[in-house]
This record gives sequence, C-alpha cells and structure tokens, in this order.
Amino acid sequence: MSDTIKSSLAGNDSSPGRAMKVAAALKAKGGEEFAKPGSIVEVKFIKGQSLSLTASRLLALMILTAGGDAWEDRPHRMRKADIRRGHKGNERISEMLEELHRTLFAVDDKSWRGKKATLRFSLISSSREEAEDEEGADAGWIEWEFTPEARKLIQESETYAVLNRQAVLGFRSAYALKLYEIGALRLHRRQSGWRGDMTALRALLGISPEVYKDFAQLRRKVLEKAKAEIDQLAHFRVEWREIRQGRTVAEVEFRFEPKDAPEQLATVEELDRHSGGRRPRREGTTEAIVVPVEPFAQLQRRAETTISGEDLFPAGTIRFGAERLAEIARTVGGGWDIDVIANAYRGHMGERLTRLSGAKLIASWTGFCESFLARRGRP
Repeated sequence: MSDTIKSSLAGNDSSPGRAMKVAAALKAKGGEEFAKPGSIVEVKFIKGQSLSLTASRLLALMILTAGGDAWEDRPHRMRKADIRRGHKGNERISEMLEELHRTLFAVDDKSWRGKKATLRFSLISSSREEAEDEEGADAGWIEWEFTPEARKLIQESETYAVLNRQAVLGFRSAYALKLYEIGALRLHRRQSGWRGDMTALRALLGISPEVYKDFAQLRRKVLEKAKAEIDQLAHFRVEWREIRQGRTVAEVEFRFEPKDAPEQLATVEELDRHSGGRRPRREGTTEAIVVPVEPFAQLQRRAETTISGEDLFPAGTIRFGAERLAEIARTVGGGWDIDVIANAYRGHMGERLTRLSGAKLIASWTGFCESFLARRGRP
C-alpha cells in the first residue's frame, strides 16, 4: 500500500477521497478495470467545446495510468505504444495532447465573496512528448501533469465509475463513451437513472448546440448509436424515455440496468473478440455461409468437445494437427488462406493467446475469422 493511501486511512486532512483509494486498489490488483473519479466524469464542457473520441480515450488512459496517485502534484508517464492501439505513427498522439490542453471544462464553484460562480479550467497543465529517435516509436513516452483544479476535484471525489479498459478503447462514438461513464457512475451510486432537459442533455454528452438541432436527428445519430454500443460492450444496458410537451421532446430520462450473468459473459467474450467485426455482429449483418455437409453450429459444438482444455493455438501451420481450427477458418473465413488468417490472429492476440484453450479458444478463433472476412471482404 502506498504512503498516500496509508496517510488517508490514518485520517490525514490532505488525504484523498474514496475514488483515489479504489483507484489505487484496482491498479494494484491489475486487470482491465480502473476507477475514474465521479467529479471528472461529471465535469461539464464549456459551451461549444467537447473532446473527440481519441482525446477522451487518452484522458481515460491517463486516469488509469495515474491510478491512486492522480491527485498528487507530480508528473505521470505512459508509453506511446499503450496509446496508439496498432497505429504505426505517433502523429495522432500530439494532436490528442494539444486537444486536451485547449479544451476548457466548467464546474459550479463559489467566488471569494461566497457567491455562486463558475470555475473554468483545463485538465492538464503541461505535457512532454519524446521525439522519435533511433530506439524506435515503441520506446517513446509521454509525460504530463494535471492542473491544480483537476487535482483538487480528483482528490476530493468520494464517488467513482469503475470502467473497463477494453470497453473504453472499443467505443466508436465519443457520445457512447461519455454515456458509458455516466452509467457506470450512476450504478455505483445506486442511482439507476438520469433525467434532464435538452440543454442538460447536450451538456452531459458534450453535444454542440450547432449539431443535431432536430431531436429526430439527435435520437438517430447519438442516442440509438450510443445504446447499441453500450449494450454490446458495457456491463449494463441503457434505455431512455422521451418526455414531451405537446409534440416537442422537452426532457430525456435514461435508465441503466446491470446485465445478468449470461449477458455479462457474452460481453466479456465480445471484448475479447476482434473489433473489426463488432458492428456486423451488433447489427446482425455478418454474412452467413451455408455449409450443406454440416451446419456450422454443429461443427462448432463438435470442435469444442474435440479440443481439450490443454490444447493451445499452434505456433506454425494450422493445416496439420489442428483440423478443427482449420475447418472453422475454411467455413467462415470466406476463402482466405487459413494460415494468413492464423498469422493475423497471432499478431492480434499476442501473449493472450497462451492463456486460451478449449471452448474459449474456439469462440475467440471463430469470432476473429468472422471479423477478418467482415473487414477485408472476399479475396
């Protein structure tokens, strides 16, 4: 346990709140979950400003990396390779950092006279990005410091949202990611709902007043897309109700409901699958391939019973000694060379592949073959 956490438990007045204690515990535990302070989840964008999806992800990774030390007046560091998610270049990292620097946030505060006031501030005060050198892009790091205003909010936060790193990186809509954070925070508070008018809704999700002025557009472009992603990737589902005054939608009420055990398992499996085929799987548009000799569902069940829990994905060709894996690739791979798919799968899974076996290996491999075809089409 860090000195910071020890002093907080001893009752030190300068100790962090519960959010940082949970963040420290989750970081020490390892895994994909991390805590984002409720004060940062609920911070409002200045009118007309919002963070892009990539900058929102970077901020989440910064919170994850800083862990229980995010409130301290010191720099934090992260490898560039942990940000890029497969992109070959680092040019987007500079853009994300600059966006975080120039985006202003607001919270309700009091003036020196005790009057109600609005505090405007940035979340990071400075950042350093290592230049490219002979060591290569993977060796590069970034360093940053949170502003005093952000650190104060982080330190004092007693509420938090427990987020999943894979889910955060899996969202394709900034609005979906923001609503995911709000839902996770509300569930922790045991407040399963949120209700507000159109102004509050736009402030909540960072929707500019200039876009989606018609609610039908906002429903189609924001709410429906956000719901589809959250229902697929989060540990909860989201529903909303439109409250009208005459024919006009005056307010929106969200309700967040935890998933049951089978749904949770399906979500975990989805997060482990390749993101390339996620939208087709969500929309049910993945191309179905008819196999007259043996239905695929039967083939997969037979493969699960044939491959034992001790078997791992082979290091070489899957044409010999891995007949069931090869059969799945031929069936749903759309005609691509099965070893080409296998090599792509190894590159995508990395070290995680050494921990997969049996039914989980079959499910993961099947999903990757489906997404490989969905992303690349037929050869």
